[in-house]
Amino acid sequence: MRLSWHEIRVRAAEFSHEWAGAGYEKGETHSFYNAFFRVFGVRRRSVARYEQHVTKLDNRDGYIDLFWPGVLLVEQKSAGRDLRKAYGQAGEYFDALPEFQLPRYILVSDFRTFELHDLDNRDRTSFALEELSSNVKAFGFILGVQPRSFTDQDPANIEAAQLVGRLHDSLREAGYGGQDLERFLVRTVFCLFADDTGVFEQRDMFLEFVETRTRADGSDLGPLLALLFQVLDTPENQRTTASDEDLARFPYVARALFKEPLRIPSFTAAMREHLLKACRFDWSVISPAIFGALLQTVTDRKERRVQGAHYTTEQNILKVLGPLFLAELRAELERLKARKDTRRRRDIAVFHRRLAEMTFFDPACGCGNFLIIAYRELRLLEVELLRALLDMPGVARQDVLDVRQLSLINVDQFYGIEIGPFAARMAETALWMMDHIMNNRLSEEFGQTYARIPFEAVPRILNADALEVDWADLLPPERCSFVLGNPPFGGFVMRDARKQERTRSVMAALGAGGSRLDYVAAWFLKAGAYLKGHRARIAFVATNSITQGEQVSQLWPALFERYGLEIVFAHRTFAWGSDAPGMAHVHVVIIGLSDRASAPRKRRLFLYGESAEESVEVKARRISPYLVEAGRLRDPHLVVRRRRVSVSGFPRIGVGSKPVDGGNFIMDHWEREEFLSLEPRAEQLVRPYLGGREFINGVERWILYPSGAPREVVRSMPQVMKRIRAVREFRSRRSAGSLSRSLAAQPAAFHVTVVPTADYLVIPEVSSERRDYVPVGYLKPPAIPSNQLLVVERAPLHLFALLTSAMHMAWLRHVGGRLESRLRYSSGLVYNTFPCPPAGSDRSQLESAARGVLEARAAQSGAKFADLYDRDLMPPGLRRAHSILDRAVDRLYRRRSFASEQGRVEHLFGVYERCCDGSAREAASGPRPGG
Repeated sequence: MRLSWHEIRVRAAEFSHEWAGAGYEKGETHSFYNAFFRVFGVRRRSVARYEQHVTKLDNRDGYIDLFWPGVLLVEQKSAGRDLRKAYGQAGEYFDALPEFQLPRYILVSDFRTFELHDLDNRDRTSFALEELSSNVKAFGFILGVQPRSFTDQDPANIEAAQLVGRLHDSLREAGYGGQDLERFLVRTVFCLFADDTGVFEQRDMFLEFVETRTRADGSDLGPLLALLFQVLDTPENQRTTASDEDLARFPYVARALFKEPLRIPSFTAAMREHLLKACRFDWSVISPAIFGALLQTVTDRKERRVQGAHYTTEQNILKVLGPLFLAELRAELERLKARKDTRRRRDIAVFHRRLAEMTFFDPACGCGNFLIIAYRELRLLEVELLRALLDMPGVARQDVLDVRQLSLINVDQFYGIEIGPFAARMAETALWMMDHIMNNRLSEEFGQTYARIPFEAVPRILNADALEVDWADLLPPERCSFVLGNPPFGGFVMRDARKQERTRSVMAALGAGGSRLDYVAAWFLKAGAYLKGHRARIAFVATNSITQGEQVSQLWPALFERYGLEIVFAHRTFAWGSDAPGMAHVHVVIIGLSDRASAPRKRRLFLYGESAEESVEVKARRISPYLVEAGRLRDPHLVVRRRRVSVSGFPRIGVGSKPVDGGNFIMDHWEREEFLSLEPRAEQLVRPYLGGREFINGVERWILYPSGAPREVVRSMPQVMKRIRAVREFRSRRSAGSLSRSLAAQPAAFHVTVVPTADYLVIPEVSSERRDYVPVGYLKPPAIPSNQLLVVERAPLHLFALLTSAMHMAWLRHVGGRLESRLRYSSGLVYNTFPCPPAGSDRSQLESAARGVLEARAAQSGAKFADLYDRDLMPPGLRRAHSILDRAVDRLYRRRSFASEQGRVEHLFGVYERCCDGSAREAASGPRPGG
């Protein structure tokens, strides 16, 4: 059994007394450090060696007094010698070592003084020999217990992935694969972790076993690992008396981890070396929260990144956990700690028992990242709680406290569902790893060495498709406290026909009103159905599309009305993912829900600017499905539905021309030049053809418009007729019954024909989110708009002012859909729903302000809209003109100016609600812009 810290301190005091008179480097170093390691219950020869030879950078020989590869380098001097010079000498040895052997710690000593340097944390601990008993925890790394500070983008994470990746690849190339390989990796990585963190009683037991007990050619490594896995699965009292002595030193770990039969691979010398390199790596610096994701990347070379691994950052996970339960629990503990009454201790104990009764369920848990971090944070809260209990007057806090009686929280409070068998097993294993780390933390805090080995409590991770199983079979909803996680995203168009149909049927059964919802919506609906009538809370990461565009009206009425849920916190759109090079950022929201009866009075709304790391919290009375304050609305669950006609009486809007021509009518600059060189009489039939890309970026594109000339003229142009016949052939090849095939009978006509005869207003269908304003503008004949432009013919100037205003942009950003992160303008959802200022408002200043914007644009002769409206490049004069226009539009809605876009959109929802109310609309009847 490992020694407790109390026992180690007693041994340290005895060691200090015994070696008080030592001082001769050459004669006493070996005996001194043999005894020093015995203080911690560790055999020195099993981890470190004396007089390790190195060739220094100046090609001179050197000898390290004591060396533990990857962990510790000791430079020992005689009593009274200068330790600064000793540290410099140790640095020379350090620089001469190969990368994989570089230690984290350097110890210099003259027998009387210890000076320990932690190179990772840049800490130095210095004390006298007689003070060793008070400083033994600085040497916790000897037991695999050391300060842990995990960084999401730590290069160690990448190195760990590469080491296991090489082992994985060599095994697979030898013909060892499938689930056997996956399970073997899980077990091996557990042993690597256990070797460096104190799960195994002595550090580097696994390394020593592989290094000293197996042949260099690897021929016996597989069978010996099979024996080791069997030992780790067998309680000590059930092992035979003839067990191998080295194997018998390993503890019984957990039947669930090693119980399944496994085909063991055969090893070569190279494969054995890959395993040894992984053994020599310091796994104590890797958080179990990223273990699973690291291993997932190594199981598929296509997924593996050279520069980094794909995993969810802890910072982002805490954005879910904080407002879901952590902030509330921490605040409650602080209130309890601040109390001075006699019932304080009892109430803290009651709070502790409540923590132990909470359950956490991730129905799409992957490798368990959310559950692992939730478990860690709950255990950290427990440590703080116990510290408060034991620091109370009248309570004797002693190192001999029975730690096993202190902790009430365990991994069996955590539940998950995962469709991948490898990921499911990794989630379970990583939770045990985190349990061990937190038990080490508890040990450090309260003085005893505590390890729950074997792992008796079992996380409940179900390997299944979460949309196919009944969640209540895993965890009855009345016992569930929190449902959380990061379910799979996947928009409708990204799913194959089978998945689309399956998801559609699942969502329809759960009450969703639409057919094109993102995949993640199914988890919201299923969680709502699972918890209906119960008081648990839900928090999921989701694509921002479920809070924008048409999906809002398809999803949220079911969640609000059928399942009685309320949004209690939300993070508006921000970039989610790893900062590793090569990783694409997904734009997401986080939404927290509870049943209506237990929803708090004040809701939390987190807003983001340019940085995903920095948010501003806003307190809200109610939160709308568009993630804005809805407390002033009569119906805080208000959703905006697609409309055919403008609620504000705006002129009709439609898409531009859509040729459906197979590219035969459309030409770029060079194609047009070549065509006209062959058919110069067709020049009047080739017109500028602009979609959103051409309009914004000034790109030339042209279209042949055969209907723009009499038929007899068209027939006289062979190159024109050649293209018309090609269009007929293209349309005829389309599937039977399709619209384009029926159009084959009229090959000279477009599918949609919009050819304005006067100036017309256009709005790009898609625009970059980096623009504060979508470039709304005018085009003149003979230019033909494409179907990627929305067109308003005969649009009055004050309509241009309204549509290009910050007020309309706010409506677009909150109500319109997105294409990835880009803004997507929709006639039915944005234009036709935009609530006009109250009738009778003075609009006289709008035309003047609109002209100011148009003149400011014209002043930048030849400039593209892409440059004019880039947030960082927008000319000062144009920005000033837009500010004047914005103020003029804002004043039509209310006299007081708006401080932010959030304020604008909250006001607009109120106007929209009144617009949609029959009596309010009748009372506000009057002339409308363009009406």
